[in-house]
Amino acid sequence: MRIISGSFRGKKILEPKDIKTRPLKDLTKESIFNIIDHSNKFKVQIVGANVLDLFSGVGSFGIECLSRGAKEVIFTENYKGVLSVLKKNLINLKYINNYKIVEKDIYKENTLSLLNEMFDIIFLDPPYKDKNLHRIFISIKNGNILKKNGIIILHRHKNEKDLIPNNFKIVEEKKYGISKINFISLLS
Repeated sequence: MRIISGSFRGKKILEPKDIKTRPLKDLTKESIFNIIDHSNKFKVQIVGANVLDLFSGVGSFGIECLSRGAKEVIFTENYKGVLSVLKKNLINLKYINNYKIVEKDIYKENTLSLLNEMFDIIFLDPPYKDKNLHRIFISIKNGNILKKNGIIILHRHKNEKDLIPNNFKIVEEKKYGISKINFISLLS
């Protein structure tokens, strides 16, 4: 895995040694960024964006955002088997400090609202087996952490049928191999 574009283009991203973590494939990642750059269904830009990378794993998505000029990225990961890899990947970037790592369980009460920030992009890449996503969407809404024109990007298995609360709308969906990417906005 490598950083695709931006100031860290070509830099290698370390991968996890265990099979419990499913890193975002380069092709899927590149497609996500192409959609962000060219979609007319939402208006979000990476440059200057505040990004929340939930279930960050090795940090592939958030690191790509940093490389492309995001203002800040908050990585949220609590799986000890991958945290050291995430930290090494960020240290390897050198000379950057516009990120934070939150080592907390996303499903714990108030984890998202305690961030006390609003985000342009929330990237949500939970384990494929995770069946509690509606709780995260409710926390996003109740915590008021997604900016008015912000977007949630959800990476799931292509056959997964997730319950998305009524306050949210899928504005675009793409499938790549076994992956499905949903771009979701919050309804006013």
